[in-house]
Amino acid sequence: MNVLDVTAICKALGDSNRLQIVQMLSNGEKCGCELLETFKITQPTLSHHMKILCDCGLVNDRKEGKWHHYSLSCETLKGFKDYIENLSCVKEGRDCL
Repeated sequence: MNVLDVTAICKALGDSNRLQIVQMLSNGEKCGCELLETFKITQPTLSHHMKILCDCGLVNDRKEGKWHHYSLSCETLKGFKDYIENLSCVKEGRDCL
């Protein structure tokens, strides 16, 4: 995963609604209608949030009839986790983590 991919994911997760959506999707696929019931937002606002999450590759979108179903992209999430896990903090010549 490159720095631009990580940057897009960090920007997407920088919004509390989107972070909560990702947490909800960690329990499995959800229909857009389920997400709307949880949040007090309009459908266009949800669509905006989902577009950002899909554009950074963190969320997959599947259309069934008039409904959109969303799920986490395991591949992207794993790449992001690996990137974060490879970060380290060295202070005074010692690893802080």
